[in-house]
Amino acid sequence: MHNIYIYILGMALVTYAIRVLPLTLIRKKIENRLIRSFLYYVPYVTLAVMTFPAIIDATQYPIAGAIALLVAIVFAFFGRSLFFVAISSSLTVLVVELIIKLLTK
Repeated sequence: MHNIYIYILGMALVTYAIRVLPLTLIRKKIENRLIRSFLYYVPYVTLAVMTFPAIIDATQYPIAGAIALLVAIVFAFFGRSLFFVAISSSLTVLVVELIIKLLTK
């Protein structure tokens, strides 16, 4: 009834088509500013859409993840390094969760 190999083949064909069709159909440089801007930001938006739910759901208390996200955005906005942003947001989660646990006892 359900053959896993058919699903794998379908997924492989779709993935292949998504990567090959633009190379074969679009031969010249894209001049349209709107399309170029759209294509430039697609990877960033995709990464954000996949990462945001994990930031909130990975913590014991979702508010800790939200506060850590705000801390990370602020430090990233001011040009801090990726390592500093990651450490500061991780420490923020730790501190906020400790505070919540102390307050709920």
